Amino acid sequence: LFDGIYPFYPQQRKAAVFDISAIIVIVVFLTLACSFLLIIPGIRGRARLYWTLRVLLSLFVGVVIVLVQFTGDWETGWVQANTSYKSFSHVQVNVDIGLHIGLAGVNVTLRGNPVNQINETINYNEHFPWNFGVDYDQSYKEGLKKGLPSPILYVAEKFRAQSPCAVHRQYRIAGHYASATLWVAFCTWIISNILFSMPVLVYGGYMFLVTGAFMIFSLLSFSTVRSSPMCLIQIGTRTLHVAYGGSFWLMLAIGLLCFVVGATIVAMHHLNLDLLKTFFDFHEDKAEEYQEMPEVFINPHFMNKGL
Repeated sequence: LFDGIYPFYPQQRKAAVFDISAIIVIVVFLTLACSFLLIIPGIRGRARLYWTLRVLLSLFVGVVIVLVQFTGDWETGWVQANTSYKSFSHVQVNVDIGLHIGLAGVNVTLRGNPVNQINETINYNEHFPWNFGVDYDQSYKEGLKKGLPSPILYVAEKFRAQSPCAVHRQYRIAGHYASATLWVAFCTWIISNILFSMPVLVYGGYMFLVTGAFMIFSLLSFSTVRSSPMCLIQIGTRTLHVAYGGSFWLMLAIGLLCFVVGATIVAMHHLNLDLLKTFFDFHEDKAEEYQEMPEVFINPHFMNKGL
């Protein structure tokens, strides 16, 4: 024993709180935002406010496009029920069971009410991936070997390829195409930011419209799973139902925001180009374009001689 515990004895599994990939994405974009905030005092006048608004809005759109690739709440559902905790056991426990469906897999959450029951801590969050290159059935078999609680295995079994529910293929393909469409939206977002740094603002507005369109396409791609009826997930006497989650509605809101911003930029280009250039800090180009001279000096001697 080492301080009262076995040194190589496996400790009890703990529920996951955050996804590591999501944390990395948030840290990267926060670093970019903090770097910009360090240089913002060097911008003078109203341009400082315009720069802050443009950069923070653009970074927010970019982080949402990348972040929802790794979230697991495109569809969510919760139910509280009394159910058996282990196989071949008649002991009943009161638990909250959550189902979180993402683009790359499904998370099943099991939390006891209270957490400590039958001399065990009931607090699980197990991930079963189905993205291409990963075998969902293999991860399910590993869960069987680990001896996961029966409610988790029951819910995860509904999404197996051999399950009578027959939703594995639909969710896998819909998630794959939604993810691919979002990566295209991320590329168009980068192009739009490049165009906004040049005096071709209207094309940046067009690319922002394209970004919003691809975000909406990703939602339509994921929504195709609703065309297949979902079999009932019966837990005890209760039924677990799923609905669109936070990531889905966040993507819808950001996609509509991209449409509004892109349409506003295109409209301002045709209605009030000077205001648009001022907002993007291109007002100095106008003086260079027309080659205006601030002062003109005339020699009166040569003027009188000419007369």
